[in-house]
Amino acid sequence: MSESLVVTRVTHSCHLTQFGGLTVLTDPWFSQKPFYHPGEPIAFQPETLPHLDAVVISHEHYDHCDLGAFSRYPDKDVPFVVAGPVVEMARKAGFSNVRGLEPWQSAQVGDLTISAAPGKHGCYEVTYVISGGGRSVYFAGDTLLVPELRTLTDRYGPLDVALLPVNGLRIRMAGNKQVVMTAEEAAELTAALRPKLAVPQHYAFTGGTIGDMLFTKSDKDPALFVEAARRLVPDVPVKVISPGEPLTVAP
Repeated sequence: MSESLVVTRVTHSCHLTQFGGLTVLTDPWFSQKPFYHPGEPIAFQPETLPHLDAVVISHEHYDHCDLGAFSRYPDKDVPFVVAGPVVEMARKAGFSNVRGLEPWQSAQVGDLTISAAPGKHGCYEVTYVISGGGRSVYFAGDTLLVPELRTLTDRYGPLDVALLPVNGLRIRMAGNKQVVMTAEEAAELTAALRPKLAVPQHYAFTGGTIGDMLFTKSDKDPALFVEAARRLVPDVPVKVISPGEPLTVAP
């Protein structure tokens, strides 16, 4: 029998994913600084998190790897599974149980299997398929849509949930270079993977009035993904989760 699966949005791409009694935190972000604002509440702080069985980090950007704030989490031996460039950063933040994964490598953390998949962003990134208790979640960080991602279910089997970035972030000062998949591209990936449920992430982020005007450009409405998914793959449900809202995923 499959274990229960509960996904709780913290903010941005930071989620608590609970596989039965095991809890994984994705891409910690618990603070703000100039030009980096979640654009929505932060539902927890490190001191108020439940016990974590693992932490996964897709890449080194502050809004996905807020180790300065997360160093307040009391258990410095919590297992970290991270992109290679994050290994030393996590150790310098005081965490002792850290391992890096390359795409298509896997790590066993207790009864959880964490498998790294490719990603493509403004820096080196990996994404993750996290499995435990007969349930499986794909966490896409803030990657672009790359062809290898369409093969995930061939490699790892059916997915219960896909957590997908949808804001199509572009960097104005780099010629409007796109660094995150759009809502339409996220819907295309949903159609390829056919999870039981798709959940958008990475959409409310704002650089503030000045940052959005000078540095970044993005779509902040998750309804764009809801509409695109309904059009491209109408039989896969989509759920937009508010910060702090636990979502129980049916088997």
